[in-house]
Amino acid sequence: MNRILIAAAAIILTTPLAMAGPIDSACIRSDRGARQPNLCQCAQQVANQTLSRADQRLAASFFRDPHRAQVVRMSKRDADNAFWARYKAFAGAAEAYCR
Repeated sequence: MNRILIAAAAIILTTPLAMAGPIDSACIRSDRGARQPNLCQCAQQVANQTLSRADQRLAASFFRDPHRAQVVRMSKRDADNAFWARYKAFAGAAEAYCR
């Protein structure tokens, strides 16, 4: 029984607390993110608190295709407008928290 508890504790203590999410992964692959991994991790933490996984995937796509952000921002669709409001809130929170 003690061996099982020790093995379980070792697994828990060596497992990262948070796996990289879509924002962190996209940020790290970007030119700036590769030089600032802590900033990418911080942005992911804020994203986890403010955006759904679907929103995070859409926001992460902006790293690969910045024009897509412009298309979403200028869209007349209600869903895109709602996303953009959430995205702006995320960006503001990340800017304030991840300094």
